[in-house]
Amino acid sequence: MYHSRKHRFTRDLGVCLLTMCFFLGSVSAAAAHAEKSMLDEHHAAQPDGPTIQFDPSFRYYQDRSAESIADEFLQNGYTTVRYFVVNENNVDRELVETLKNRGLSVWALVLGNGSYSVEGFPSDWPTWQMKLLTPVKDGYYRFSPHSKGYTEWKKRKLADLVKHIPFDGIEIAEPYFPEWDGFKRGAYGDVGPLAKADFYQKHGLSIPNFKDRSHPDYYLANRELYKKWVQFRVDAVNRFLNELINGQGGVRDTRKDIQVATWSLAIDAGADSVDKLREMQGLDAAEMISAVRPDVHFLQTHWPDWLKSQKELPPTYIHRYQNFVDQIRAVHPDIPLGVQADIGSNPRMVKDRHWYHSFGRVAGNMGFKTWTAYEYHLGKYMYEEAPKPVAVARPDRDQIIISFQKRIDEASAKTPGSLLILTEDRKVPVEPEQITVDGNLLKIRSAELPRQGFRLRIQHVKDTPIYRLYHKDRPANVIADGTVVQVSPSESKER
Repeated sequence: MYHSRKHRFTRDLGVCLLTMCFFLGSVSAAAAHAEKSMLDEHHAAQPDGPTIQFDPSFRYYQDRSAESIADEFLQNGYTTVRYFVVNENNVDRELVETLKNRGLSVWALVLGNGSYSVEGFPSDWPTWQMKLLTPVKDGYYRFSPHSKGYTEWKKRKLADLVKHIPFDGIEIAEPYFPEWDGFKRGAYGDVGPLAKADFYQKHGLSIPNFKDRSHPDYYLANRELYKKWVQFRVDAVNRFLNELINGQGGVRDTRKDIQVATWSLAIDAGADSVDKLREMQGLDAAEMISAVRPDVHFLQTHWPDWLKSQKELPPTYIHRYQNFVDQIRAVHPDIPLGVQADIGSNPRMVKDRHWYHSFGRVAGNMGFKTWTAYEYHLGKYMYEEAPKPVAVARPDRDQIIISFQKRIDEASAKTPGSLLILTEDRKVPVEPEQITVDGNLLKIRSAELPRQGFRLRIQHVKDTPIYRLYHKDRPANVIADGTVVQVSPSESKER
C-alpha cells in the first residue's frame, strides 16, 4: 500500500531484485471480460515474466543521465519497466523516450485514491478529499471516488499523460478505500459528505453509523443497511476506474492502442480474505475487471504481508493468494494476471536476489503471466553487493564504456591506478582526467587506447551509499580484487 509505505521510510512507500537472464516476450492479450467486442481493440502484446517498478523522484535516479538509467535496467535483464508517477504534473518525458529508444517497454503506474503532492492542482482540490473516522495526517492526500471534480480532473490528467508521453501502458494502483482493519485503527473511509450524498441519492438512506453501538443503524446491528453500504463502496471504486479508462475523453478514448492494467490487493488473512478485503476496502477484483475490461490485472501484496522480514515471508507466500486468483478465474478465466511484491520499503523487510528470483518461479508456476516489485533500487543487493562490470562497449577508437550492474562512485573510479590497461608487452594506467562516471557507466576517453584488443584491470571502484534510501552510513561496497574485462579491438581506421 503505497501511501502507508511512503511514511514508513521517509515517504513510506514500498525492488525488485536484479534478476538474471529473464527475457520478456510478447503474448497475445485477450480483453479481460466476457464480452468479445473489445477483443479486436485490445490485442497488443503483454509482457511475460519479470518487470520492475521505479520512482525517478528518488535520489538514486538524480545526478545522472536518462541513458544511464536505461542502461542499468537493461544490464539487469529487464525489458519492461513501470514508471511510478507520483504527480501527473511532473513526468519526465525525456526519460520515457530514452527508455523506449533503448528498447524498453514503459508503463505509467499512477495512484487512484490520492496523491503525495498537490502542486499544480486546481484550487478546489480540498473539496475532493475523503473523510476518515479518525483523521490521518501522514502527508498523503486522500481523494474520494465520489468526487465528480476529482474524477473529471484525474480523467483529463491521465488522458493528457498518454497523449503527450509515449507510454506503452497505464495502470491505476490503489483505487480503493482505506483501510485494512480500519475500524480498529480509525483509518476507515470515506464517510464524508460526498459519500453520504451519493448513498442517499442511490438508496434514500443515511450511511451506517460506525461509532455508536446503541444506534439502530450501527453497522454491526443493521446488517441489511451495511450490506448495501459495502456494495455501494465496491461500485464506487469500479465506477471511478471505468470513467477514467473508458469514459468520454478518458484514456482509451484518447489512445486506442494503449494497454491498461487494473490493480487490487491480496492478503494472507485466512479463508475469508477475499470477503474481508471487499468489506473493508471496497475491492472486488472480478467486478473491477468486468467494469473496466483491462488487458491485465495485478494482485498487489498488502502491507500486513510485505512488512514481514525475508525470514517471515518466503517467496511461496503468494500460494496463499490462490483464493483471490480463484475468485477472478471464476468470472474471467482467460485474463492475464500479474502479481506484485515489495522488497525494500522498510529496512527490516528488504529481500535479496535469490528471494525475488524464487518469487518469480512461484508466480510462473501459479499461472501468473508477469510479476513486478516495488522498487528497483530498494532491494537488499543495493546495500550488500559490490559493483560488477557486466558489459563493455567501444563506440569509437578513443572511447570505452563499461556498464556496471549498479551505480558507481566517480571519485573511486578516478583513484590513481584504478584502471590499468594490460597488453602483451606492457601495463599502462588510465589517467584520472580520462575517466568519467555517469550513474552505472564508467567512460574512458583517450587517444592513447590501444587499437588492438586488450584487457583492462579495474580496482578501487565503489558503489554509492549516499544514494541509498537506508544505511547511508554503512561502508561502500568495493569491486572484487582481480577484476579484469576484455576490450574489443577498434573497428575504426587509424588516424
